[in-house]
Amino acid sequence: MVSRQTLRIIDANLNRIGEGLRILEELARFVLNDPMLTQQLKNMRHNLLTAGQPLRQQLLQARDAAGDVGAYLEVPGEERDGELTQTIVANARRVQEGLRVLEELAQQVNLDPDKFKQARFDLYDIEPALLSRMLRRDKIQRLTGLYVIIDTQALQGRGHFEAAAQAIHGGASVIQLRDKLSGKRELLEVARHLKDLCAEHNVLFIINDHLDLALATDADGLHLGQNDLPVTVVRKLLAMDKILGISARTVAEATSAESDGADYIAVGSIYPTASKEAAVVVGLERLRQVKQAVSLPVVAIGGINQDNAADVMAAGASAVAVISAALKAEGMEQAVRQLVDAIKART
Repeated sequence: MVSRQTLRIIDANLNRIGEGLRILEELARFVLNDPMLTQQLKNMRHNLLTAGQPLRQQLLQARDAAGDVGAYLEVPGEERDGELTQTIVANARRVQEGLRVLEELAQQVNLDPDKFKQARFDLYDIEPALLSRMLRRDKIQRLTGLYVIIDTQALQGRGHFEAAAQAIHGGASVIQLRDKLSGKRELLEVARHLKDLCAEHNVLFIINDHLDLALATDADGLHLGQNDLPVTVVRKLLAMDKILGISARTVAEATSAESDGADYIAVGSIYPTASKEAAVVVGLERLRQVKQAVSLPVVAIGGINQDNAADVMAAGASAVAVISAALKAEGMEQAVRQLVDAIKART
């Protein structure tokens, strides 16, 4: 005979597991739109709840929700802050703890403890996958406002750190390090300092072109051109929580990048620009076409300044990327602030 107390413990933990897995499954399905993780969680939930089915009648008879002394107990630290990443952590832990309890008690009710043990270890792998995808989603959503490219050539001797700091203080949402000339060893130190600065101010830090530097500095993401490594290759090498941007001049390039796994598209040059002499001007109409063709954030770049930033945002840009309009201004922080104000006026 199995005691009523043991049945109550098993019942409570089966319910806990089912509820926790359902929340994780819904996040994977409706927030992340990830069919693979959704299917994994659904299968796990179904298999585990089915395992307790032979005991269903006994469990229901043993249940005493009204007499559960722990039903409304709370301890410091259990409060939810509304962040979906914390929801993932809390519910994964809830399920793992429930599985561990059932693993210990399974043999008392003729259930297979290995089934619960295997599910627990499977969830150890699913949890970081969910978290990484959620963090990546959060970074993609932060691709708004002003995106300042710290281009070494455009700095004309000004320090990278100083320029990035002024851009951040002026209100930039994203900082990209772009350097076509420096050696990797020198650039690594610059990138590390910029990464720390951006992290301190909750600003995204993107590396242009150099996958190895993005990996070495734990940058938030990487930006590539059409002649760089293929998106499909880079996506496999970047951690799942990192974002990948691709430059595109045509709708075909943009849609191809999206299908290959890019997280945002940079369209340009919108206007003539001195930052890139060979840049092909595609105009606002191309920006509109790309915006309609893809579901990703679209960053407009090329010749954008305080006078035309509002027009660019009105054409559908999620963010505006600048080089000269920020780096070549005498009062950089003030110039950035004016650009940010112009962008906000249209959002």
